[in-house]
Amino acid sequence: MALRWFVRTPPEQVSKILVKVAIGAAVLFLVILAATGRLHPLFAAAGAAVGGLLTVAIRLIRMPWALGLAQRLFYHYRARKNSAEPAANQRSQVETRFVRMFLDHDSGEMGGEIIAGRLAGFRLSQLDQSQLVALWQEYIAADSESAALLEAYLNHAHGEGWRDQCGAQADYESSSAPPSSGRMSPEEACKILGVEEGADREAIIAAHRRLAQKVHPDRGGSNYLAAQINRAKEALLKG
Repeated sequence: MALRWFVRTPPEQVSKILVKVAIGAAVLFLVILAATGRLHPLFAAAGAAVGGLLTVAIRLIRMPWALGLAQRLFYHYRARKNSAEPAANQRSQVETRFVRMFLDHDSGEMGGEIIAGRLAGFRLSQLDQSQLVALWQEYIAADSESAALLEAYLNHAHGEGWRDQCGAQADYESSSAPPSSGRMSPEEACKILGVEEGADREAIIAAHRRLAQKVHPDRGGSNYLAAQINRAKEALLKG
């Protein structure tokens, strides 16, 4: 949190706060030495050295261009680190009215759970194909986004063969249903892309690129998931 604040706060404001913190820390250090009886000549010499360093540090802190340079250097370092590879066990989360689903960035595996309605509390992996198909058929009428999300899981876990037991609904493609037109919150967008709040532009683009490859319909994904990932990217970059 401190690093995010440092990178995103204007240098002038950072300078004022750091000067106060540095002076306060120095005063507290001297008070502690005096109170404990350790302020003898050796510590006095050390204190003078610290005082000299503190003076130099305060002068640097009061130079906005120096803070701006430090911010840019840290920004580019973090961007390279975040864009190289996803963090271990990093995953995306997409949630609808009835279903919450996860996508592991490393393996591309999908998982999730039913969060409302019939069979709420069950993990998707605990339900067999017939139970999942029955829920999908219910969601078609109750919530098209839940149907689209569950359809993506069925395609991933069971291939296209699961449609054989759907009867008249076999040709229905809930993944073609448009996602909600409401504004996506930054929190929701971060969960979908699997990035931390306050992630920089490079990290957002890198996460979108990785996920777009994994959820592409030709790779067992769905149009719905691809659309959600695109919405998440737009919401964070425009925000």
